[in-house]
Amino acid sequence: MKVAILAPIAWRTPPRHYGPWEQVAANITEGLVNLGIEVTLFATGDSITNAKLDSVVQIGYAEDSSIDAKVVECLHISNLMEKAKDFDIIHNHFDFLPLSYSRLIDTPVITTIHGFSSPRIIPVYQKYNSSSHYIAISNADRSPLLNYLATVYNGLRVEEFTLNEKPEDYLLFLGRIHPDKGTAEAITIAKRANCKLIIAGIIQDQNYFKEKIEPFLDDQIQFIGSVGPSARDKLLGGAKTLLHPILFNEPFGLSVAEAMLCGTPVIAFNKGSMSELIKHGETGFLVDTVDEAVIAVSLLSKIDRSACRQWAIANFSQEKMTSDYLDCYKNIIG
Repeated sequence: MKVAILAPIAWRTPPRHYGPWEQVAANITEGLVNLGIEVTLFATGDSITNAKLDSVVQIGYAEDSSIDAKVVECLHISNLMEKAKDFDIIHNHFDFLPLSYSRLIDTPVITTIHGFSSPRIIPVYQKYNSSSHYIAISNADRSPLLNYLATVYNGLRVEEFTLNEKPEDYLLFLGRIHPDKGTAEAITIAKRANCKLIIAGIIQDQNYFKEKIEPFLDDQIQFIGSVGPSARDKLLGGAKTLLHPILFNEPFGLSVAEAMLCGTPVIAFNKGSMSELIKHGETGFLVDTVDEAVIAVSLLSKIDRSACRQWAIANFSQEKMTSDYLDCYKNIIG
């Protein structure tokens, strides 16, 4: 079997810091290579992989402001589609745009839908409903207007995360600094619980950061910016809990699975896929309000951190994800 993986090119695959779609594409690619599958990864030229790498741009456009995103996206996608006959299946992680090529080639295309940036993009998916194959990353993120082959949860490399059964005395917020992610709510939770909070992540909304986050930074509430893989493992493992008070229906949430792989329970607002990722009372707490989150902080000692890791390994490992996708490929090509 010859597989082409089409990764996004905003960031390197895998990303240095932020880039969840690129991270998942990397984990699938390496998982397939580990199984002896012949894989070509279409990604940025600086990407790191054990597969064959094919690229038209050296650096992601989010890392080089001189690059025109639309131009390199066009070149990137067409580069793969013009080589489609060389592959048995194409696995698309590039959203809806590659679908516009799918009826012009004979190679089947399977598309992982990593979330809908807007309901306005759904008509493109609808157009190719009968000729393409869609994968949801959670049951919560399925559109009733689309046909799905399966739900496959995102998977992580377990060996990159270390179980820590003796956490330090801080709460953690890890994610984009944006109103959707509830950074300000995390600050309120920490203050009411009288706990130290570490905030880590890229600033995606500068006004939000300046108005809702920066004024509250002090010895108790600390912002450390974006963190790389090794720092991420230590930071997640050392936290008493990951606060995830999201204000939108999140399709998955890689940081939630990462935290549990470190043994760290998650306190999350019960929106989107959170009830699929978190076993309430066993690997964290699903709450609806800031007040409920504060109460949950006081209950963290009841959580078995080793059970958090075992749950995450069973459901959100690279091996589990790769096996599930391989079943999907075989279903499509026979």
